[in-house]
Amino acid sequence: MTVTTAKWTLEDYHRMIEVGLLEDRHVELLNGEIVEMPPESPEHAYLGDEVGKYLRDLLGDRAQVRAGHPVTLPNDSEPEPDLAIVKPLGQTYRQHHPYAEDIFWLIEYANTSLNKDLDAKRKTYAVAEIQEYWVVDLKHRQLKVFRTPCEGDYTLEKTLIAGEISPIAFPDVIISVQLLFGGCNPIADPLI
Repeated sequence: MTVTTAKWTLEDYHRMIEVGLLEDRHVELLNGEIVEMPPESPEHAYLGDEVGKYLRDLLGDRAQVRAGHPVTLPNDSEPEPDLAIVKPLGQTYRQHHPYAEDIFWLIEYANTSLNKDLDAKRKTYAVAEIQEYWVVDLKHRQLKVFRTPCEGDYTLEKTLIAGEISPIAFPDVIISVQLLFGGCNPIADPLI
């Protein structure tokens, strides 16, 4: 006997949210499937907040940094990346979450969700043609950088454990890899 999984559309998912079916459930929609999200560890939550502040300081009004909020993608997906660096469209986001064309890059912090972030989410973001996707692997203390989506996956992958990186959308912005893992904030610490 073959088992077939029911797929959900964005409209189905939004209706479930509106009527409260998913209340008190930490889920996201990935490729038509409603997926449970593991609870955040204290480190995960702390780093998301701190790196969000760091990126806001670096980018100023050139981008908006959204922490843990949904993005709406065309492949029946509405994931909730830990950090979404998006166009600063102001009131537009009262009407809808950022679409793929509004996204500069996405960052996921991963410990227990590492396999999902490196596989299902990576492919979901590549299919939606998100130009850049970073996975901060907390267990192995490394940054996985994915760039240049093509045919459902990224063609460039780089792993960093230290140094600096500039996002494609903002080549003049230099980001400390160490800070992504909780190192010192060079903006907040004048001694560095």
